[in-house]
Amino acid sequence: MTDRSGPSGMNPVWTLVVSGLTVFMAALDNLVVITALPAIQKDLGTSLQDLEWTVNGYTLTFSVFLMAGAAAGDRFGRRRVFLAGLVVFTGASAAAALSGSAETLIAARAVQGLGAAVVMPLTLTLLTVAVPERRRGVALGVWGALSGLAVALGPLIGGAVVEKISWEWIFWVNVPIGVVVLVLGLWKLAESTRPDTSLDPVGTVLVSLGVFGVVYALVSTTEHGWSSGRVLGFLAGGLVVLALFVGWELRTAEPMLPMRLFGNRAFSAVNAASLLMFAAMFGLVFLLTQFMQNIQGFSPLEAGVKMLPWTAMPVVVAPLAALLTARLGNRLVVAAGLLFEAAGLGWLASVVSADTAYADQVPGLVLGGIGLGLFFSPVAEMAMNVVAPRDQGIASGANNTFRELGGALGVAVLTSVFTTLGGYGSPQEFVDGLRPAAWIGAGIAAVGCLAILMAPRGRTAPAETKVISSGAVEDSYQGNLPSRSRN
Repeated sequence: MTDRSGPSGMNPVWTLVVSGLTVFMAALDNLVVITALPAIQKDLGTSLQDLEWTVNGYTLTFSVFLMAGAAAGDRFGRRRVFLAGLVVFTGASAAAALSGSAETLIAARAVQGLGAAVVMPLTLTLLTVAVPERRRGVALGVWGALSGLAVALGPLIGGAVVEKISWEWIFWVNVPIGVVVLVLGLWKLAESTRPDTSLDPVGTVLVSLGVFGVVYALVSTTEHGWSSGRVLGFLAGGLVVLALFVGWELRTAEPMLPMRLFGNRAFSAVNAASLLMFAAMFGLVFLLTQFMQNIQGFSPLEAGVKMLPWTAMPVVVAPLAALLTARLGNRLVVAAGLLFEAAGLGWLASVVSADTAYADQVPGLVLGGIGLGLFFSPVAEMAMNVVAPRDQGIASGANNTFRELGGALGVAVLTSVFTTLGGYGSPQEFVDGLRPAAWIGAGIAAVGCLAILMAPRGRTAPAETKVISSGAVEDSYQGNLPSRSRN
C-alpha cells in the first residue's frame, strides 16, 4: 500500500498507522487487565465482585457510549472526536495507575471505557474512508492482525509487568502509546464527516439507557443472582427502553441507527456472530486465567506464556485467513473461525481437572487460537462491506456494541455457571464450575457459527463515496460500486 491520498484526501498509510496503534492499545488493555486480576485482588484486598467490576466498569461505559461516540464522529468530525476520546482514554489510564483503592480503580476504568467507546469504532471508520477500495482488504487485514497481536501479547505483557514490576504499570504503558498516537493524529489525520447528518438526541438517550440497563443487569448477576429483583428489573427495563428505541428509530426522519440495516441479513448475521464469539472468548478467558494462576500455581508471567498457544495463534493464522478469504469469502472463513473456537473450548472442557497436565490443554488452546485468527480480520472487513459508506461509522459503532455486549454476557453467564456449580473453595470445586462453563462457551461459539452461515453468499454493494471541497467526505447513497463481493 503506497503512500498516496485515499478517496477522501486522507493519507491511507498514516491513517492505518494511527488506527492500528489505537486498536492495539485498546485491545492490549483489556487482556493485560484480565491477567493482572489476581495481583490486583491481593494488593487492594478486593472481593470477587470488586474484581469483576474492574472489568465490568470498563465494559459498561464502553457498551453504553459506543453508538453515541460513532454518531458524534459522523456529525462533528471523526478526527476531532477520535482525538478527544484518545485524550480521555490516556488520562484515565494514568488515573487507573495511580489508584489506591478498588473504588478509584473502578471509576478510572469506567472513564477508560468512555474514551475507548469513542475511539474504537472511529478507527475502523477512519480507515475505511481513507483507504481506496482496492486496497481496503489489505488495510483491514493489517488492522485485524494488530488486534490479534494485542490478543497474543496481552497475557504475556500483563504477566511480565505484574511479576517483574507491579500491576499499576499495565495502565502506565498506555500513556506513552496514547501520546504518540495523539501527536500522529494531530499531524497526519484528515477530517471526515457526514455533513448531512443531524443528531438524534432522543435515539441517543434511549439506546444509551437501554444498553446500560441490559449490561448492568448482566454484570450484576454474580453478586445478586439471575433471579434477583435488581437483575430482573434492570434487564426488563433495559429491554423495554431498547424496544422504545427501535420504535423511535423506525419513525424519526434522521435515525442514529437506521433499522433498515437489520433488514440486511449479512449485517444482522455479522453482529450476531460477533456477540457470540466475544461471549465465548471473554467468558472463558476470565476463568481460565484464574485457573492457571490460582489452581495450577503458575505465576502471572508463566500464565501469560502458557496462554500463548491460544493468544498468539491469530498472528500466525492471519496471513492464511487473508488467503482463504480471497478464495472462499469472508462468510465461510468467519464460520470456520467460530467452529475452531467451539472445538477448542470443547477440548478444554473435556480435559480440565484439578491436576490436569498443561500439555493436555495445549491442543484446545491451539484450536481456539486458530479460531480467533480466522475470525478477527474477516469479520471486520465483512462488517464494513455489507453497508453503504454513509452508514459505515454507525455500523462500526453497532458492531463494537454487540461485541462488548457479548463480552459482558459471556463473563456474566459463564461466571454464573461457575459460581452455581463450583467456586473458589478448593481446586476440585473450581474445576466443578470451570468444566460446565467451558462446555457452555463451546456451545455459544457453535451457535455463532450457525448465525454467520445465515448471511447470504453475496451482498448489495455499498454506495460510492464522493469528496467535497473541504476534504471531508460526503457519503452519497445514490449508486452502487460495481465490485464483486467477497462475503
